[in-house]
Amino acid sequence: MCGHSKTPLPPPPYYAVVFTSQRTEGDRGYSKMAERLEEMASQQQGFLGIESARDSGLGITVSYWESLDAIRNWKENSSHKFAQEKGKEEWYKNYTVRVCKVEKAYSFEM
Repeated sequence: MCGHSKTPLPPPPYYAVVFTSQRTEGDRGYSKMAERLEEMASQQQGFLGIESARDSGLGITVSYWESLDAIRNWKENSSHKFAQEKGKEEWYKNYTVRVCKVEKAYSFEM
């Protein structure tokens, strides 16, 4: 399994967008676009962080945001909209998006 490391986050409440997907075969520009979008998202107002993992075709990416408005603004970003369409046409067999309010968070570390 490959993935990004844990994102330091502020105390709740904040929002999480959980994107689960199954990829089609081959890259066809996906990796380059994913890197670009992550960089662009990190510059969006209200962006708090991102974590992701992919194993055997199943991918999970969780992005963290200060507000629902910040999430809405990212969804409407022109490059993000382009990637959404490209994803539907070429990169994904299926995907699901869930928007959640994080009200409590804790962790353990050795």
